[in-house]
Amino acid sequence: MNVRRLIPATAVAAATALGLSALTACSSDSAAAGDSGNTSKFDVVASFYPMAYLAQQIGGEHVKVTSLTEPGQEPHDLEISARQRAQLEESDAALYLKGLQPTVDEAVDQSGLKTKIDAAELTSLEEHGTEVGGHAAEHDEHAGEEEGEEHEHEGGKDPHVWLDPVKYAEVAQGVGKAFEKADPDHAADYKKNTADLVARLGALDTEFKTGLASTKTKVFITTHAAFGYLAERYGLIEEAISGLDPESEPSAARVKDLEKMAKADGVTTVFYETLVSDKTAKTIAKDANLGTDVLDPIEGITDKSRGTDYFEVQKANLTALRKALGAK
Repeated sequence: MNVRRLIPATAVAAATALGLSALTACSSDSAAAGDSGNTSKFDVVASFYPMAYLAQQIGGEHVKVTSLTEPGQEPHDLEISARQRAQLEESDAALYLKGLQPTVDEAVDQSGLKTKIDAAELTSLEEHGTEVGGHAAEHDEHAGEEEGEEHEHEGGKDPHVWLDPVKYAEVAQGVGKAFEKADPDHAADYKKNTADLVARLGALDTEFKTGLASTKTKVFITTHAAFGYLAERYGLIEEAISGLDPESEPSAARVKDLEKMAKADGVTTVFYETLVSDKTAKTIAKDANLGTDVLDPIEGITDKSRGTDYFEVQKANLTALRKALGAK
């Protein structure tokens, strides 16, 4: 609506100031939460969605949260810009998961921030390769003897702890304590919010335990090795096409091994993701006469996600797993 009328100069100045304030409040990353332009809020820069979600849930109305990883961006590929480095320096705290995004690790290390919260230090990380859980170790050793150097086993410290509700709860507790220490004026609220979140994660853990207690098969195939902690938690076996890096290409021997294993273990489905190419997963599924479905590592929420937040997508993952594994 274009309406022109005379306005006193003081009113114009005030309106301009308000407009600039509103623009500033809206300029942060779309994954930010609770940002009303109030500069007195505890300013947290999170590395990617699972960390931003923790900060939002624990911080509530007292925090301004900005994610360095845009919705729809594959977090492993993140390259931090000069603007983001400046944003990091000006914040009150950084919440990240060391080992997942090297450029974030470097930027945080080089920053002058007093509060640096590394989620990897709040729980235990394990070495995971392309096969995790159940008989994976035994199978891996046997295959190595048969195939020698051709057998592929890409391993390393697995950072995907948020996909295990129990480990994610451990991280949440550590983040809550860090917030209490860094912003003591709101410590009581942080403590309460943390307890509420941990309780919800406990309920989610129970849903997974119950939902996956009895299945026809325990083996599932994924695009990359993101679900190792989840597999170990609920007595499943994850067989990943690629290792911890979602962009790595599987060898011909690995593809052949997956096709043999799928037939032997009654696998029905090859799972792919929303943020990386599904080409390899669908090719293997077609060659092995298997179905496909989405198992979301929840590295970011987009319009393709089966839910609007962590809990909704995890419950969608549980539904997909139950169907693929033949849950009773």
